[in-house]
Amino acid sequence: MERNWAGNVTYQADVVEHPSSVEEVRETVLRGGPVRVLGTRHCFNDIADTAGALFALDRLPIEIEVSADRDSVRVSSGARYGDIAPALEAEGLALSNLASLPHISVGGATATGTHGSGDRIGSLASTVRALTILTAGGEIRRLARGDAEFPGAVVNLGALGVVLDLTLDVEPTYQVAQHVYDLPRWDAILDDLDAVTGAGTSVSIFSRWQGTDTADQIWVKQRQPDTHADRRAELMRRLGASDADGPRHPIIGVDPVATSEQGGVAGPWFQRLPHFRLEFTPSAGAELQSEYLVPRSDAVAAIEALRSLADRIAPLLLVNEVRTVRADDLWLSSSYGTDAVGLHFTWRQDEAAVRALLPVLEDALPQTARPHWGKVFTLDGAEVRSRYPRWEDFAALRAEFDPERRFVNAYLERLGL
Repeated sequence: MERNWAGNVTYQADVVEHPSSVEEVRETVLRGGPVRVLGTRHCFNDIADTAGALFALDRLPIEIEVSADRDSVRVSSGARYGDIAPALEAEGLALSNLASLPHISVGGATATGTHGSGDRIGSLASTVRALTILTAGGEIRRLARGDAEFPGAVVNLGALGVVLDLTLDVEPTYQVAQHVYDLPRWDAILDDLDAVTGAGTSVSIFSRWQGTDTADQIWVKQRQPDTHADRRAELMRRLGASDADGPRHPIIGVDPVATSEQGGVAGPWFQRLPHFRLEFTPSAGAELQSEYLVPRSDAVAAIEALRSLADRIAPLLLVNEVRTVRADDLWLSSSYGTDAVGLHFTWRQDEAAVRALLPVLEDALPQTARPHWGKVFTLDGAEVRSRYPRWEDFAALRAEFDPERRFVNAYLERLGL
């Protein structure tokens, strides 16, 4: 029995294939019948499931090819960010951002709009400049920025075919230092949320909502050299926050051994931007996750909605993270057309109770909130569709790439594809 990383989804597929070459991928697809692709299985819903054939990309060769002008890298879809980051560092190159876990695959992360944090940094998908897709008919399609269909093909929910490789923007390598602050006051945070999220290159606010006066922590990741140290120190004083007296885990009380180095010690970008170290690969996740992204203009109202539900959220919550994403033009990106603030929930693994709470939470949030495609949510398909202005364009693109609907599964049907 094949399951996702968290163990809350058991895949229904008749067979799970592990092709070792692109030709084997093509042969698998051309057999016919329903098919879906597995990445590193870090989605918490049935987006990757199918009643037909699943195949994983974990045995395909990892390809990492830096362009001649050294401003991009072509990588195989199944490669993890933790695989490609050290290779880029060895070339003196870097990505603009990483998600909190470096263990996720490039293809899966971009297909679901996964992101890190940063006011001026887009989602992981926003760094894609080209991608190669194997369609249900066995055709190889390559799309690049500037192509009319490209903005619809990157965050694709696995609905267009098998993404074989992606070309990502890169830049010269850089160093990052990470600082953690304890117990900032929520009122002060919300009085000037822009200043708080702009306090570093990447900022995350963590709370268990066990009270409504203070958050647990603020993590600030800052590119070096750090020219904002004095201003940040003054901001933290205004928030009532204190410097952490040692390493922290996002969840208070959990051993921080797996977290990336803190205390202002500068290090390579790929060792600081994620919250967790690659060498501590999660083998199982006794948790569930949800996330909703709202336009920055609605962020304070959204956080106030969480405060009003704190007594209902806290018993099911391991931690809530507030983080930011820059706007992009990708049709199904949760930050399409708007700078966004993400409200990420790591729940205790009680799916019935979480699903009972989510409609209350979703109703309390602004109606502009877009759920993360790979997390647990209960909004109905019509409501989700209404929050994406280019939805019908994506539906037409899906029909063009997969007219026989072989990559459509129950998840996509619920969304109305």
